[in-house]
Amino acid sequence: MQATSTPAAAGGLASISAKAIMAITGAGLTFFVIGHMIGNLQVFLGPEALNAYAAKLKGLPEVLWAARLGLLLFFVVHIYLGFWLTQRNRAARPTPYVFQATRKASLASRTMIYSGFLLLAFVVFHLAHFTLGVTHPEHYAFRDPAGHPDVYRMVIEGFRIWWVSLAYIVSMLLLGFHLSHGIASMFQSLGLNHPRYAAIIHRGGFWLAMALMIGNISMPLAVLLGLLNLPGGN
Repeated sequence: MQATSTPAAAGGLASISAKAIMAITGAGLTFFVIGHMIGNLQVFLGPEALNAYAAKLKGLPEVLWAARLGLLLFFVVHIYLGFWLTQRNRAARPTPYVFQATRKASLASRTMIYSGFLLLAFVVFHLAHFTLGVTHPEHYAFRDPAGHPDVYRMVIEGFRIWWVSLAYIVSMLLLGFHLSHGIASMFQSLGLNHPRYAAIIHRGGFWLAMALMIGNISMPLAVLLGLLNLPGGN
């Protein structure tokens, strides 16, 4: 006899596949966030360092745009599958339990889809702000003495606008909140979790999320507090 899969089995396989793809795209996005933060932290080294880094990236347009499009695809797939899995779980359990078992689940795990959508809105704003120069075109026109885009001045002038800094700070708090659960969840979805080192994965994921959050927040905060200024102390 030929084995046939039941709808429930097929649905379970689809959920497992979706979780695995979410884990892979989430890992790719996390590595990008790490690299992006390390590059941006060169703002603390001064305008020469940050502008040279930005000029090097802009000198590789094919690689840069391929990375941007790939990351955009990862982000869209990650968000879509998160939404799909959330709707699927709700449809499978239309009536909530009388005694909610969610006390064992962290707030971050229960609100992943909401923080994900808010982070998507931030990414759109971030691209409009620094990449495309839509929100503040006068900042996008800045040039350094070598004629390259003056990214350092763009960052300083941008974060001097209080609501822009606030948007970044709130978004990075959300990112830390999202990753505090998401990093450990990646290992579980890929079957890489184990009782022996589950606690290490959870703690490591939490502290990596906190490091990314603090590192990214340090930049707008440093500008608002006057710790980062334009050359000449302006």
